[in-house]
Amino acid sequence: MVASRMSPENMGRYLVTPRVVPPLDPGFRPAVLARREIARELERFGSYSPVSLAVESPGGSVCVRDTATFPDGHPDASVGHAFCERLVKFMLWSRGGSRIWVDGPTGVTESLRRHYAEDADGQFDSRVIGQTVYGKALEIHAAPRSSFPQDRSTASHLGGHLDGCRIGFDLGASDRKAAAVRHGEVVFSEEIAWDPVNHEDPQWHFDQIMDSLRRAAAHLPRVDAIGGSSAGIYVDSEVRVASLFRSVPADLFARRVEGLFRELRSAWGDIPLVVVNDGDVTALAGAMAAGVGGMLGVAMGSSEAAGYVTHDGGLTPWLNELAFAPIDYRPDAPIDEWSGDRGCGAQYLSQQAVGRLLPAAGIDVDPASSLPEQLVLLQRLMSASDERAARVYETIGTHLGYALLEYRDWYAFEHVLVLGRVTTGSGGDLIEAQARRVLEAESPGAEAAISFHSVSERDKRHGQAVAAASLASISSNRPLADGEATRTSRGPSQPAGAGS
Repeated sequence: MVASRMSPENMGRYLVTPRVVPPLDPGFRPAVLARREIARELERFGSYSPVSLAVESPGGSVCVRDTATFPDGHPDASVGHAFCERLVKFMLWSRGGSRIWVDGPTGVTESLRRHYAEDADGQFDSRVIGQTVYGKALEIHAAPRSSFPQDRSTASHLGGHLDGCRIGFDLGASDRKAAAVRHGEVVFSEEIAWDPVNHEDPQWHFDQIMDSLRRAAAHLPRVDAIGGSSAGIYVDSEVRVASLFRSVPADLFARRVEGLFRELRSAWGDIPLVVVNDGDVTALAGAMAAGVGGMLGVAMGSSEAAGYVTHDGGLTPWLNELAFAPIDYRPDAPIDEWSGDRGCGAQYLSQQAVGRLLPAAGIDVDPASSLPEQLVLLQRLMSASDERAARVYETIGTHLGYALLEYRDWYAFEHVLVLGRVTTGSGGDLIEAQARRVLEAESPGAEAAISFHSVSERDKRHGQAVAAASLASISSNRPLADGEATRTSRGPSQPAGAGS
């Protein structure tokens, strides 16, 4: 985090020690508590400047946030600028957008412009969200609030389709999962270890995914639709940003990876094939299992994934990339390895958090071991009732509790489903219990207002693949009878680009 932005000398007095301190992370300073504190200070100060912020996406989705800050010339004006930047950061990564609207003191607008032009992590946000996701650089417009576009969003009704014969897959950094679903019944599911991050050949990725689809298809009389869940940002099933393909050179990424799932759809005879962010599928899995809307899903895997299902059961066009959204405002918070920013969700709610906390717990770790291997070590110690392991899970649960308080400022939800490898085993129960403790301590009644939903140990690992299978509707508008031919009744053809 760049000192000129997030570390003004007087920032510290607005950083609040939480009522529930993470056992292995005592310096944690939750974003939600810091914002409450600065709001109280502005009220005490009595003379503040209103600020309106909006983030607009090319597709027409708009998120508007009204807040307040210190006027230009106030000794804490730079603190106010930093808080506004953190709000915009959350809006960009949760909602998505390429145009930022600002109505407030001139210093706020100038600070944001400098940040996205000069600060390394601001440049990352501008490059990735602006250029990579939306194809244009971030624009910052100073305008009166009356000129802002209105706050609006749309929701699709992907998911919940269980007719016919379907395949669902879930692509993670350490394993890929696939499930075969026949008229709503899971007839096959499996998990295969892989290492996509270190492979630079797109054909390798194609072949690995195709292998999982073929293995699932072997358990069905035909395949009517395919749905996928994967870490990253996907627009109309096109890959825009995905750490799974991090090693693929830029030219190959543009030529093969962006349209990889179109290529797969073509190989399967152009049947319906939909791919969305794994966090959205987490939320969808929870909503389908519980029969409710207003569901936030959080997947603690190789990174943090999040998704949201509206109260009427729809998925939104929002990015929901909360791995990059800040939940800790301390200036020396852990650094995200990809964006270079501090205090973002991935360092607190994922296997990355486990790797960071094991040494703090006094658990010796082989420096050459991978994060999945370190998680297995933690789970083994937890099974042996090791108190050090319990403190790791308690710390992650504390982080989760404060993250949920933060997320409630941005999402209307009453239901939560937490999935992913980090939650596997008895440690997952400890995470939930500690999160409940935080909610009750910081916002009495909040714990009762949020329902935590649980799934079986198998569904914690495979639920996303099953929910993904339900994403696409079958264009025939009716389930086909078993044995009725489709273009894929004999399996996929070899795509034109295969082997190139």
